[in-house]
Amino acid sequence: MQVARDIAAAGKNLGVRVVAIYGGRAYEPQLEALRKGVDVIVGTPGRLLDLAEQRHLVLGRVKALVLDEADEMLDLGFLPDVERILRMLPEERHTMLFSATMPGPIVQLSRAFLTRPTHIRAEEADQGSIHERTKQLVYRAHAMDKVELVTRVLQARERGLTMIFTRTKRTAQRVADDLAERGFAAAAVHGDLGQGAREQALRAFRSEKVDVLVATDVAARGIDVTGVTHVINYQCPEDAKTYVHRIGRTGRAGREGVAVTLVDWDETPRWKMISDDLSLGIDEPVETYSTSDHLFTDLDIPTSASGRLPLSARTRAGLGAEYIDSEGDHQGSRKQRSGGRTGRDSGPSTPSGDEDGRRPARKRRARTRTRGGVTVDAGSATGDGAPETSAASAASSAPTSGPEAGGSTDGEGTKPRRRRRRGGSRRRADGESADGADAAAS
Repeated sequence: MQVARDIAAAGKNLGVRVVAIYGGRAYEPQLEALRKGVDVIVGTPGRLLDLAEQRHLVLGRVKALVLDEADEMLDLGFLPDVERILRMLPEERHTMLFSATMPGPIVQLSRAFLTRPTHIRAEEADQGSIHERTKQLVYRAHAMDKVELVTRVLQARERGLTMIFTRTKRTAQRVADDLAERGFAAAAVHGDLGQGAREQALRAFRSEKVDVLVATDVAARGIDVTGVTHVINYQCPEDAKTYVHRIGRTGRAGREGVAVTLVDWDETPRWKMISDDLSLGIDEPVETYSTSDHLFTDLDIPTSASGRLPLSARTRAGLGAEYIDSEGDHQGSRKQRSGGRTGRDSGPSTPSGDEDGRRPARKRRARTRTRGGVTVDAGSATGDGAPETSAASAASSAPTSGPEAGGSTDGEGTKPRRRRRRGGSRRRADGESADGADAAAS
């Protein structure tokens, strides 16, 4: 979506029609945009392939193709879909492939679908110079104390927007919920959320209604937000590239930033490899807890900071203040029903309802009842139009006995008939034969 917005902004004076095609949203708005005609489509491989196979998208007329972050698509398993899309394109086209790294499958893809390509390599002169304005702090923290430690970091003076990176989706949601419960304006972005919920969190973060965004690496890819002052690695990154990508969200445009990395004891070897690759010189992180003095000194945290944000500091509107767009959400909520589990609608909208909106009384079905083997006409007992009452009165006044009566007859008009069991019927038959034998003996 961000790329589509940038292209639309760049080509607004030229009348360029741009549409974003991606999953997690309803098909109808995207199909309507395609019917009106487009010049540039920015999309994900899965949804593009679905529309192409349904013949809503004609790829045979494409003149230019751009594959951005090809190595990331390889890691996410999208490469087979990309190959299927490439086979649908015309042979004469302009193709551009961008990739931070060139693993074997990406090289094979370029050789198979590109004709005499021109290789352009762009490198930074000094990879460490990107973060010369970013203060990097690495602490060895215990897993049970990480949330408490993060709450202290979030209360540092001059802290602005903050991004917290986690390794798993479950951890991201848990940390965001825990921080929100402690009074911080936090939101989560991960793959388990619907597209509408992810966009809601990003809008709230950009508008500073929330100042803490907890995200996974995959969900945070492509997020470009200015004004991020702090980045917290809740868990040690997988490799040096991930670490550089994470902390690169702060310290931009000549501004200073702070990057805090929390390393658990079992993550120390991985961090040592990252430190060696980037020549950081922080092979052994300092053991740190939420009450450590050097933590408050390094980040300029007030000594009165605790595990909860004071009420006077809760000035953000929060995630609930940002609307959520669920109309085009492919996983949008269904229309809620009223009337209990049955799903029946109630209220004055029903034609059979009363004027005051109350539900009319349910009509009972007429039943044929027998007493002692003789059919009892409940409707003929009285002529007042209340057969159920007459039947109930007859049932309560008629003395019956035997297996057909089933014991007491009180409330027989409302209780359902009990199902007979084989064992019970057999015992009942034995009882009847015994009663007959006693009668014969007498």
